[in-house]
Amino acid sequence: MRYRHVRLEAFGHALPSEITTSEALEEQLQPLYDRLSVSVGRLELSSGIRERRFWPEGTKPSEVAARAGEAALERSGIDRRRVGLLIHSSVCRDFLEPATASVVHRQLDLPATCTAFDLSNACLGFANAMNVVARAIEGGEIEAGLVVSGEDGGPLVRQTLKALTENPAAGRRELKLAHASLTIGAGAAALLLTHDSISRTERTLVGGVTLADTSHVELCHGGIEGGSAGPLMETESERLMHAGNALAERTWAAFLEELDWRAGSIDRTVTHQVGIAHRRLLLETLGLDPERDFPTVETLGNIGSVSLPITFALAEEAGFIEAGQRVAMLGIGSGLHCSMLGVTT
Repeated sequence: MRYRHVRLEAFGHALPSEITTSEALEEQLQPLYDRLSVSVGRLELSSGIRERRFWPEGTKPSEVAARAGEAALERSGIDRRRVGLLIHSSVCRDFLEPATASVVHRQLDLPATCTAFDLSNACLGFANAMNVVARAIEGGEIEAGLVVSGEDGGPLVRQTLKALTENPAAGRRELKLAHASLTIGAGAAALLLTHDSISRTERTLVGGVTLADTSHVELCHGGIEGGSAGPLMETESERLMHAGNALAERTWAAFLEELDWRAGSIDRTVTHQVGIAHRRLLLETLGLDPERDFPTVETLGNIGSVSLPITFALAEEAGFIEAGQRVAMLGIGSGLHCSMLGVTT
């Protein structure tokens, strides 16, 4: 897919003030660690994550998604009455029905002509939503569309700790399956996309490619099961990493062909942040220079669908992404799905 008229008008984001270190999480697992002869520090060593953030208990995804959305709208200077589509794209939602996007729509005082719905696809939801909005803009259906996401890994992490510490039969396998859950953090992001006819920026969405390999759907799954008081997730982390990387390699070849780009012509990469091993393997496989990639996982953890847009926004704020560059946004989500988007700044 190629776009000619789509601009990435403005990003917005919000981060919790509460910081939790990996060491602090592991201290809560000390009885299990002692029983298994495991040392504190393995979580940070294996994932590279020193800390992550959580929203205060009771915070709604819509609340923080709207906060990020408001920041994007204010930064853009575009009249919100021109927004014709709102998509809430996170894993976390206020409730199953109605759409969390409905709450965000009300909080942002968007017009009645603005369609709103949820789109959820694990960590890839935001990238998928960007494409939905971009197609609507390119097709002339709307002038502007807003993608928002509000993720909070706090409930998942707390329930995972509870399950591990209260289960007397928990062993190394249970700890291994819970590893990915303990890397999750929280944050919110938003992106206003516009038609170039009303845009105030040169930041252009050139196009992209999305591929699926659902033969690996069993490698990561989560939800509320068996009357549990909170969410639980089980992940075959190593198998998922290698399967995702193989899918990314195939997607990368198609991406370069679709956009007529070469790997050496890409100035910056922004990736969905999972852990240092994932990042290293992906960049090595695709032949990309780690110095041209902007890491956030060490201090934010894996923040699901928020990871890709917030990393782009933080890279811009840090001056890492500048005008006149080609940027590749690379996302992988459980399922498995992979989406790669090309941006010129």
